[in-house]
Amino acid sequence: MKDVNKNKLKLYGFNNLTKSLSFNIYDICYTKTEEDRKRYIEYIDEQYNSERLTNILKEVTSTIGANVLNIAKQDYDPQGASVTLLISEEEVPLYVIDPSCNRGILTPIRDNIVGHLDKSHVTVHTYPESHPQNDISTFRVDIDVSTCGEISPLKALDFLIDSFDSDIITMDYRVRGFTRDVDGTKHFIDHKINSVQNYISKDTLKMYNLIDMNIYQSNIFHTKMKVKDIILDNYLFEIQEQDLTEEERNHIISKLDREMTEIFYGINIPDIL
Repeated sequence: MKDVNKNKLKLYGFNNLTKSLSFNIYDICYTKTEEDRKRYIEYIDEQYNSERLTNILKEVTSTIGANVLNIAKQDYDPQGASVTLLISEEEVPLYVIDPSCNRGILTPIRDNIVGHLDKSHVTVHTYPESHPQNDISTFRVDIDVSTCGEISPLKALDFLIDSFDSDIITMDYRVRGFTRDVDGTKHFIDHKINSVQNYISKDTLKMYNLIDMNIYQSNIFHTKMKVKDIILDNYLFEIQEQDLTEEERNHIISKLDREMTEIFYGINIPDIL
């Protein structure tokens, strides 16, 4: 039998490394009229309300092997939602948990919910918006997973990508602080990584164009993803591709691609006269 502890780092005390994953997902949609844009935002608000986001974050917590100590959530007017979880690497005995923590058990009388992890947390915020001139609406989800100890937020990458309609994805992964081994030597990272892409499934990677910008000596890793193929029916709201002329289809695809390109590269593309 293989000795799984043979190559395991022997630490002096607790693993003090902080591993943080900042994760932005953009969903792009063609909304032809002002009414369409309004209904799209209402649809997004309903689909990704705080209750559903809470369930997604609870699954993230389970995937990375953590335990929920507290959850806080809030839906906003006119749109948007936020959820925060406080989590722990190991299950915390009831007599130790602060009375203010709900351990993820939500009751109808609470107007807002926040979730905490022991020394760790998971948060999500949503930002639906529309453009008044170019018929495009966007939905951004901002997720932060920060952990201490051996648990890693990278384990949840595939689940997070699959939980949303992910057209553009930007990810920042950082390992901060240091931990000591039994000999007193500092270790500034406790796992091998040269790209966030190492932790994304091959099937998912095939669907995207990707760019990496990494600072290896500082344990900072940045990856951007842009979906390769625009399947038009996936981006239309209240209309069908079959009802459009070829000229209309090409025009819409051009608008969608421009919006994605601007977000992907972080630039505004000037109009060509």
